[in-house]
Amino acid sequence: MITTAARNEDFSYRLWRYDGAPGELIPLLQSAQDHFGYIPRRAISYISDVTGVPESEVYGVITFYSQFRLQPMGKYVIKACDGTACHVQNARMIIDTLEDELGIEVNGTTEDGLFTLSTVACIGCCSLAPVMMINDDTHGRLTPQSVRKVIREYRRRENAERSRAAASCGETAAR
Repeated sequence: MITTAARNEDFSYRLWRYDGAPGELIPLLQSAQDHFGYIPRRAISYISDVTGVPESEVYGVITFYSQFRLQPMGKYVIKACDGTACHVQNARMIIDTLEDELGIEVNGTTEDGLFTLSTVACIGCCSLAPVMMINDDTHGRLTPQSVRKVIREYRRRENAERSRAAASCGETAAR
């Protein structure tokens, strides 16, 4: 795992190589997102200082392009398909169920940092419509009940994993 200091050093190195050439703002923002997983406030200030571009303009570029994120992504990124095949098979109901079950809206991340919900135009599994992906796992022929079951299973697994990790830490501390 890369430490925060190492990430900051890599990010600083990228900015150190910045030579003031026009058109470098987007590559700098991409570099920040690559290193932090999103673009934190401190990176916006840093980029603004280095480039001389006002923070408001940096923020404007970030919010204009959908590739950039101002918040960290969850451990599990849910992509709910809203393409034509899924749409006609009640994708909106699936998305509404996800929002309800997770307690967030599309493009939001749960408070525990576990899930981020987004929609996509097509996953490419039209015969399984409606479909969602959670990281690399595809779930198809969804109903509101099956969506709730899948999300609850991910939560159960995560809780079990945390319990095992806590027990392991307790054993190590006892030695």
